[in-house]
Amino acid sequence: MIRATSRATFRTRRVLLAVAASVWLAGCATVEPGGPGPGGVPVGKAAQDELLKSAEHRLVVDCLDSRGLTLTARPRAPDEDRVLQAALFGAGPRELSVTLATGATVTANDDGCLATARHRLYGDQRRWFRAQVTVDNLRAEAQARMSADPAHRAALARWTRCASPSGRPRSDRPDPAVAARCARETGLEDVRARLEAAELVTVRTLRRDELTTYRQLRDRALRRAAELSATTHPKKGSTHS
Repeated sequence: MIRATSRATFRTRRVLLAVAASVWLAGCATVEPGGPGPGGVPVGKAAQDELLKSAEHRLVVDCLDSRGLTLTARPRAPDEDRVLQAALFGAGPRELSVTLATGATVTANDDGCLATARHRLYGDQRRWFRAQVTVDNLRAEAQARMSADPAHRAALARWTRCASPSGRPRSDRPDPAVAARCARETGLEDVRARLEAAELVTVRTLRRDELTTYRQLRDRALRRAAELSATTHPKKGSTHS
């Protein structure tokens, strides 16, 4: 199970499990891209994403089936939840860990069916985990760098004065319409757009090694997913575990 912190509650884990079940159950949809590329890999990113999701779903289902479990969206007793959660996301100490430039640390197990499926698709779960987490957080890193820029700080100070005028109670969350108006009037909107775009270019340069790894492993996974898609899919529909 992937986590950004270690404070997830049991209720949160059950929600995530239910969401995962819905996602992977939906993952068995047939992929019909607008024209396959080399090796049966679709050309468009959306079709590629769907192909990867479908292949991951199939591998997760196969893995759970080998453990006598079935992924369903039906409500489960707490004990059943814990068993399925451990099988799906792994258990024990989290072997995978990436600390981002923003300071956040993302961790995950590498012994669950999800990790097994991704290892079969991407070839190296550890390298894929690091690359994926880094690439997925490039914009967050760019925004963190932007927040330290003097121009952004000055614009944010103007926005704060506009959204929370002196003499009035200060709100943590100003009215959305007021916040949007102040962002335009104080120039914060333009400053953010300009700085974020520039910082994103910088961040992508800083993380070029991770981006290269991400592309290489994703290409490998797409070829593997296309191979799986060309074979007969296992029968589905059983809802017991």
